Amino acid sequence: MDLNQWLVLAMFLTFIVMLFRGIPVVYALVGVSLIFSVFAFLVLDPNKKMINEFIDFHRTGISYVKLHANAGRFFGGIIKNPILVALPMFIYMGLMLDQSGVAQKMMRSMQVLFGALKGGLALTVMLIGIILAASTGVIGASVVLLGVMGIPTMMNQNYAKPIATGTIAASGTLGILIPPSIMLVIMSDQLAISLGDLFMGALFPGLLLGVLYIVYIIVYGLISPSSMPVPEDREPISMKVVRDVALSVVPPFGLIIVVLGSIFFGLATPTEASGLGALGATLLALASRNLNGKVFKDVMRQTLNTSGYIVGIFIAANFFSYILRRFGGDEIIENMVLGSFDNPYMVIAFILFIIFLLGFLLDWIEITLIIMPLMLPVIQSLNIPVEGYGIVDNPSVVWFAILVAVTLQTSFLTPPVGFALFYLKGVCPPDISLSHIYRGIIPFVLLQILGLLIVFFVPQLTTWLPAVAYGN
Repeated sequence: MDLNQWLVLAMFLTFIVMLFRGIPVVYALVGVSLIFSVFAFLVLDPNKKMINEFIDFHRTGISYVKLHANAGRFFGGIIKNPILVALPMFIYMGLMLDQSGVAQKMMRSMQVLFGALKGGLALTVMLIGIILAASTGVIGASVVLLGVMGIPTMMNQNYAKPIATGTIAASGTLGILIPPSIMLVIMSDQLAISLGDLFMGALFPGLLLGVLYIVYIIVYGLISPSSMPVPEDREPISMKVVRDVALSVVPPFGLIIVVLGSIFFGLATPTEASGLGALGATLLALASRNLNGKVFKDVMRQTLNTSGYIVGIFIAANFFSYILRRFGGDEIIENMVLGSFDNPYMVIAFILFIIFLLGFLLDWIEITLIIMPLMLPVIQSLNIPVEGYGIVDNPSVVWFAILVAVTLQTSFLTPPVGFALFYLKGVCPPDISLSHIYRGIIPFVLLQILGLLIVFFVPQLTTWLPAVAYGN
């Protein structure tokens, strides 16, 4: 390898070492960028390309022109980006729905409805997880909420600990894939593709994963009924139970129709729809009498903290990517990936495998912000003949983005940095260990891989719905 290749490898390895040392990801990204930029200025670059970029710092102490250009790039590309305006609105919507009491009502009513089935409680949790995924999109809130509601009931009903924890962890992570999803918002910005196309393209793959989970729970309940026993004192199904289920499900479904329907039918942009979702979640919390000054203040603070964290990573990742490109990292990675296989589909499979492995070490935000822009030229150069249907531009990029989104589902469930596992462990009783949670998520990770294979071989799952929306 030449010197630039060693430097690119060293940048990634240094970043990973910093993460394992417990350094926050923002500081790690900025720190690595500063270390290697100073190293390049003082030691490297026989062609003087890198030194010329930093020569003003050496002569005058600071380059006001370059600082102004970088500040303008960050401000124009992040703060003023109309797509990213939807990010805090969707986060607010999810957090406010967490306070509305909708999920608690659904849990109580649907548990009675499915109580006679083997695995009925697990099925209830999964269905609620799918509904929450389509109406919140915030992983932490969904996993914690489902864990707080589901774990005590499952333990009282003598559920096996692995199936109980696995069901909750897997169902809670669906929110990052089923729209509206904050991950898709960021992908749309990084890949310069339509957020509406991504939302529509992700709907069927997200629901596919939910169906696979439900089928697994039903089959598991039939094979091992002792692991998911039916309660002896279950309440008989009556019209009151059906009415309670309908009344608990209609509000979040109404919000889903308002948000996604307005996008799918062209009535609103994703940014405008996010505002409608935030307003609808506030009205639901108000109607349930759970909205007060303290709740509103807490939701606003959490929205600010989460949005600020993501924007901070945005800026740090942009800095990291800039230094990486100065070393020729984008060309090095592109040549390495394209040179791995002659078949373009094998190149896609190789990229997805790398992202799957990175999911063990990195959060989805770092992978999305650092890896996705590097992979974009690779995907565009492959010229994969994905039928676009209603997607006007870059159907292969939309398909690839959804493949990555499905792959990143595994990053929430795979140790050592599977955030859903730690969210869940934080609300579990002491007798449920991490080993129970790890054993429980293995079947769901395998189902995620199965879902990925289905989307890989049937790309129409991501392109058919935009065709319907666009009338093609």
